[in-house]
Amino acid sequence: MTTFVDRVELHVAAGNGGHGCASVHREKFKPLGGPDGGNGGRGGDVILVVDQAITTLLDYHHSPHRKATNGQPGAGDNRSGKDGQDLVLNVPDGTVVLDKDGNVLADLVGQGTTFVAGQGGRGGLGNAALSSARRKAPGFALLGEPGEARDVVLELKTVADVALVGYPSAGKSSLISVLSAAKPKIADYPFTTLVPNLGVVTAGSTVYTIADVPGLIPGASQGRGLGLEFLRHVERCSVLVHVLDTATLESDRDPVSDLDIIEEELRQYGGLEDRPRIVVLNKVDIPDGQDLADMIRPDLEARGYQVFEASAVARLGLKELSFALAGIVGEARAAKPKEEATRIVIRPKAVDDAGFTVTYDESEDVYRVRGEKPERWVRQTDFNNDEAVGYLADRLNRLGVEDQLMKAGARAGDGVAIGSLENAVVFDWEPTMMAGAEMLGRRGEDHRLEAPRPAAQRRRDREAERDDPQREFDEFDPF
Repeated sequence: MTTFVDRVELHVAAGNGGHGCASVHREKFKPLGGPDGGNGGRGGDVILVVDQAITTLLDYHHSPHRKATNGQPGAGDNRSGKDGQDLVLNVPDGTVVLDKDGNVLADLVGQGTTFVAGQGGRGGLGNAALSSARRKAPGFALLGEPGEARDVVLELKTVADVALVGYPSAGKSSLISVLSAAKPKIADYPFTTLVPNLGVVTAGSTVYTIADVPGLIPGASQGRGLGLEFLRHVERCSVLVHVLDTATLESDRDPVSDLDIIEEELRQYGGLEDRPRIVVLNKVDIPDGQDLADMIRPDLEARGYQVFEASAVARLGLKELSFALAGIVGEARAAKPKEEATRIVIRPKAVDDAGFTVTYDESEDVYRVRGEKPERWVRQTDFNNDEAVGYLADRLNRLGVEDQLMKAGARAGDGVAIGSLENAVVFDWEPTMMAGAEMLGRRGEDHRLEAPRPAAQRRRDREAERDDPQREFDEFDPF
């Protein structure tokens, strides 16, 4: 049973941020010494890191659920919570990270390349950090932000310069074993090779890697045999080498037909049309194999292929083949654009970018507010604390959410939803005329959150106040 896995679905969850602490300093002769609640710690990230010592995704096949640690909550006496520990996951060189829809998130090539698959949540601020001249002793703290949780797909695409393709038992593994120091499993039956073999070849001053693609048969691009699983491993190669068996014992096969069938599978898979091709007529140490090679070589050369005759057993034609591959690999490397030094790209915000949007959702009959700051503030608000909700209202007002709601046509009592359709906080909007500490009553309370009177009741109260004869006297009475 093979232990090679090159595609897995990974469920990652970053750590949650720790909650801030609401505390008041107390000691002898200082019963109310001011707020001293510490901040919560940051949640740990989930980070993918390339490690060239890793060659398979087997660990994540057996354990697909990975979670970083949470940040610790803050405490009194201005003690901040401990940050969560990042979870580092080592992946093979050439791992591609995709989302559930197949969009590429990262292509991890090169030792030490990293990608943050899950961002840890921010820690909540304690009441010491929330205090100000207007709010000297906040009776609340912010909650820690939940860590990012998502599903990603990891696909391994072997990083090789040369890819050997051909029918099972064509001799690909034998060629790799004599061209390099690789020790693949070799036997005389189909599908001996169940995993891609990788070897390093030195030809003069050029060092390159060579790999074989196991299990290519007719229909491989549609999932027959093992080909569909491993065709992705040739995507990074610089040159394709067709290994043709000139001594096959199957009467219904011949090298030229094998070449046509493999080329058709590569064409259906797609993306490999621009790669140069070389043909290797293998097993020419067998008399019948040499005779067949002599017959088909003119036809292959007429098609434009560069043809080599080789034998892994007799060590024939290997030097010429290795140096020819080195030349093609060198040309491909020289043609690649040079990697530019890392640059910092600064993209300033547009002058009219408010950082959020307000739209009317007809299906839900609400005004929907979307934006990084409003949504994060909602997640960090303790809705069991009236003062915390009032603080949220102040922040949204300062950001300009109320102004945009008015411009969008919202009226008092209309529904407002902050967040996505699946996870939103919905409330009836009441425009705020005043904001700040002057609206607060006892600690932990906010008068703005009292149940609003119905519109009809408010209208009757205004009419009654206008018609009240005592109103004029009360306004001008100096006593």
